[in-house]
Amino acid sequence: MVTVLGYLAGRIESLGGLALGSVNGAGRCGMLFGEAMVLAFRRPFRFHLLVKQMEFIGNKSLGVTLLTGMFTGMVMTFQSYRSLRDFGSESIVGGIVAVAMVRELGPVLTALMVNARAGSAVAAELGTMRVTEQIDALFALAVNPVQYLISPRVVAGLIMVPFLTAIADVTGIGGSYLVGVILLGVDPGIFMAKIYDFVTFSDVLQGTVKAAVFGTILTHIGSYKGYFTSGGAEGVGRATTEAVVMSAVMILFSDYLITVFWQS
Repeated sequence: MVTVLGYLAGRIESLGGLALGSVNGAGRCGMLFGEAMVLAFRRPFRFHLLVKQMEFIGNKSLGVTLLTGMFTGMVMTFQSYRSLRDFGSESIVGGIVAVAMVRELGPVLTALMVNARAGSAVAAELGTMRVTEQIDALFALAVNPVQYLISPRVVAGLIMVPFLTAIADVTGIGGSYLVGVILLGVDPGIFMAKIYDFVTFSDVLQGTVKAAVFGTILTHIGSYKGYFTSGGAEGVGRATTEAVVMSAVMILFSDYLITVFWQS
């Protein structure tokens, strides 16, 4: 009996420690985000760092964004057309795919791809700077490392992911047009008319807000995990993995929250 009680007490203690660690980590992450946002609007303004991060997060993610958007639109068109044809409604396939891309698939898939490419790189870069004491060197030079390293990355993610999402939306609709009109024979005039009828300004605004939130999440979590890395090279790898997984989960969770509150 004593052994069983001791085992249960140990399990409860472990769960309690895990819960406290999670709360502590969430609080530290939130405080770091607040500090980064405040410092982004304080002198000195290092616009060259912001431009550099915008180019890294935006321009260098353009190729994978184009491919993701195009193939998503093409696959969605094939799948939707087969189902709609059973009801004689295949002419609305363009509108359905466009709404799905603008509201949901464009922002989410773009953010996940950017997270895999840029979010992981942010965590690895800052983690390497931490374990090689480059961040400590910034302190020694009287340079605030949060303002110098984190603020430009978070602001760049906030700005560039919505642009990448818009490109993915257009590319996805273009891929849908190629499949729907050229391969499946949908009338091009009806195809475009249904997109015009189905997609509203609210849909576009919702997708843009989601993309901005997702871009902020993936860059900040990557920065947070890298900034507080410890344990040498192994710690850098662990921080990078945790950043990608945590960012993906938070992107999906925030997507659900935004969708629910937007519809209410």
